[in-house]
Amino acid sequence: MITRTELKKIARARIKDAEVLWSAKRYDGAAYICGYALELGLKARICQTLKWSGYPSTNKEFANYRCFKTHDLDVLLHLSGIEEKIKTLFFRDWSNVANWNPEARYDR
Repeated sequence: MITRTELKKIARARIKDAEVLWSAKRYDGAAYICGYALELGLKARICQTLKWSGYPSTNKEFANYRCFKTHDLDVLLHLSGIEEKIKTLFFRDWSNVANWNPEARYDR
């Protein structure tokens, strides 16, 4: 398991990485790294909502939680318990990031 604290710490580090990339005008890389930061933040929120001490990180830990083994931000948002709030208060922002996926690393 990766603890909620570790997830948040890594998410903050990825945001700092994205800021450096953005400053260097490496916009695609910055957006890609922000997607990972958002994914980690949502996984931390899922832990909070479900009162889990950590998020599954190995195949064995995911054995009974297959739907949680995803990079799909819409699925993670739904599992987080804050979907309605985010889509109500931040609909435009969410619409901009919802299509992120890790396969974007192959985009030019």
